[in-house]
Amino acid sequence: MTLTPFHLAVPVADLAAARAFYGGLLGCPEGRSADSWVDFDFFGHQLVCHLADLRDRRREPRAVNPVDGHDVPVPHFGMVLEMRDWEALAARLRAAGVAFIIEPHVRFPGQPGEQATMFLLDPSGNALEFKAFRDIAGQLFAR
Repeated sequence: MTLTPFHLAVPVADLAAARAFYGGLLGCPEGRSADSWVDFDFFGHQLVCHLADLRDRRREPRAVNPVDGHDVPVPHFGMVLEMRDWEALAARLRAAGVAFIIEPHVRFPGQPGEQATMFLLDPSGNALEFKAFRDIAGQLFAR
């Protein structure tokens, strides 16, 4: 199966903050934009940040699911990276003082699906997960 880029649109409260987070901190190149949205090359995929009024959303409690002893935020999105890229991103985020929802760690050690993972919020409260596998082909969908 040939993988093609996905398209994801997320709401943001501030386009300048979205540019600083996705473009600056995560290093995602900016694509097209308008007064109310901006495209980013999110690791080869199209992420569009749309300006939205999020005042009510920020007051709502976030849904979570317990996974391996952590409360995983729902919904969330992110990327599966090569291990060396995940490690570099984790180091860059730590150096920048990012407050993680779930600190970088290895989940399911010694089990099928063992993975490095971390969760954080963008400036508008969108939850992101970045993960990596030592053997992505054998572990991504392992049961």
